[in-house]
Amino acid sequence: MTSPEAGVRGAAVPEIGRPAPDLELPDAHGTPVSLAGLRGTPVALVFFPFAFSGLCTGELCELRDNIEDFEAAGVRLLGISCDPVFTLRAWGEQEGFGFDLLSDFWPHGTAARAYGVFDEGQGIASRGSFLVDADGIVRWSVVNPRGQARSLGDYRAALASL
Repeated sequence: MTSPEAGVRGAAVPEIGRPAPDLELPDAHGTPVSLAGLRGTPVALVFFPFAFSGLCTGELCELRDNIEDFEAAGVRLLGISCDPVFTLRAWGEQEGFGFDLLSDFWPHGTAARAYGVFDEGQGIASRGSFLVDADGIVRWSVVNPRGQARSLGDYRAALASL
């Protein structure tokens, strides 16, 4: 299910049932993480605009507090923003997320562009979430406008459908 705002500024959001664009980004410690390297494991990609912002912190803390939903479904949760590695490390340690935060800082927004959620005017990722199955196929997505949090219920429904 994709919200009416499918993509930012005309960019294409990956279609349900189609292969997910590959990505390789450093985690908060600089270790590269690639979607291809996670093949065999379902993955939830959660793009967000800014570390340390109120709405993003609220959304990711809600995921942290309900991580057992993802674990029970065997899904690896990855948060992705255009923030630098050092910012994500500090924020992740402060909030104790317990899942990887990936930096799409350089080349700036490459992964967000591939998923149709990069806001060129602001230089940030919008609120896009994608559930990719173990074979690398997009099974669910939602893209919310700036300022609108994603629903935990939507994540739970998507996880149940795997």
